[in-house]
Amino acid sequence: MGTGKSVVGKLLAQKLNRPFLDLDRKIEKETGRTVRQIFTEQGEQAFRALEAKGVREAAELKEHVIATGGGVLCDEKNVKALKAGGVLVCLTASVEVILERTAATLNTRPLLAGGDPQERIQELLRLRAPYYAQADVTIDTGGRTLQDIVKEISCRLENPTSR
Repeated sequence: MGTGKSVVGKLLAQKLNRPFLDLDRKIEKETGRTVRQIFTEQGEQAFRALEAKGVREAAELKEHVIATGGGVLCDEKNVKALKAGGVLVCLTASVEVILERTAATLNTRPLLAGGDPQERIQELLRLRAPYYAQADVTIDTGGRTLQDIVKEISCRLENPTSR
């Protein structure tokens, strides 16, 4: 969260002339509830089940740019499905950058609810680091323009040896 997945994904899809799919928005549209409502009403496990179903469906799409939530990579089946259909790009940022980018929306982010958001971000990054390391391409988005990030991703997609 806060690394730019949705906005970078949209811009990358435009640059590559491909359709864009935001998995969280897909889940919200299909359920008629926000991610936060699903977390609050049914819990994280129920959300992760919906997310895994969405990943399986999205992985079948051809030539799409797909933005997923950060927890998607914590499920090996999700990683396998996404990598089978394309290149897995992980956008990263420092705790400070993520905190700055999410400050205005902390109350809508279930994984940051309650407690110290900075500590929670640090903990999530620590726990997820081994999963994020499975990505084919990793890009730090801190202190960079959107255009620069999109350009680097597209260059690395075009040149597999630079991954």
